[in-house]
Amino acid sequence: MAIRTEALTDGVPRPEDLEPFRRELTGYCYRMLGSVFESEDAVQETMVRAWKALDRFEGRSSLRSWLYRIATNVCLDMMRGRQRRAWPVDMGPSSSPETPIGAMRPEHPWVEPMPDARIVPDHGDPAAVAEAREGIRLAFVTALQHLPPRQRAVLILREVLRFQATEVAELLDSTVASVNSALQRARATLADRDLDAATTSAIVLDDEVEALVASYVDAFERYDVPMLITLLHDDAVMSMPPFAMWLQGAQELGRWFLGQGIGCKDSRLIATSANGTVAFGSYKPDPAGGRAPWAIQVLEIADGKIVAHQNFLDTSLFAAFGLPAHLDD
Repeated sequence: MAIRTEALTDGVPRPEDLEPFRRELTGYCYRMLGSVFESEDAVQETMVRAWKALDRFEGRSSLRSWLYRIATNVCLDMMRGRQRRAWPVDMGPSSSPETPIGAMRPEHPWVEPMPDARIVPDHGDPAAVAEAREGIRLAFVTALQHLPPRQRAVLILREVLRFQATEVAELLDSTVASVNSALQRARATLADRDLDAATTSAIVLDDEVEALVASYVDAFERYDVPMLITLLHDDAVMSMPPFAMWLQGAQELGRWFLGQGIGCKDSRLIATSANGTVAFGSYKPDPAGGRAPWAIQVLEIADGKIVAHQNFLDTSLFAAFGLPAHLDD
């Protein structure tokens, strides 16, 4: 969706010419930062810097490239000196269902889920929509956090957003040789990590998947754990940031749901979508009445089974997903 200067009145962009890029810039900043809230701040700062510099836009590149240059600098500034965002599986081996869950670690920067609605086009070329959903898979975004900031930017710009090496070199005030070298190093780093899950195609909501999701909602809300186990892959993984613990194995998850996780009983789920896949707002019984927000669940599905059951316990995410702040009885 590049808008070149020749499409602008007298070659001069106006503030309203910037707004159509907000959604794709949000996707870029999210991949760079791994946070829905930080990416929102980064895009807003990008827009403010662009508005202030409109009169200095010389038209030597497309307006889109110019905005990505600003967004990249904003993200690099935000990442300077910060601890990288992580995932519970990065923190140590899997736990057993009986292991004390431990204390929350809210001080640790965790990768956060991203509502599809903030990134994925709501109309247009189906291939472009599918590509946008694939590029925000949780495993992929998490893997990106292992790259140094500039390598991360190069890989996203070249392999996700399909910028030419010459464009990226200009955008980063670098050279084509340096960009190509950074891309090779980034690829090597990701290759050293087992990223089969990261390269899984975005979920296709066909009849089989919809039936699986309907069965999951029914089993979870009735708290039919034996049925729930049948919907999980044998090696399914569950995590609950900001807890560092994580579990692996359908039977292990079943034991956890009937043990330390029994507080999930009588929950209600509200459907949404995140990171190119199925997601839910999970609401637990509220002692004061009704149900209160508890977690954003993100399900990864492959080969007719749930392979990952990720739970984000930051209830501030509910507003970001446009979910109710409370459910009445």
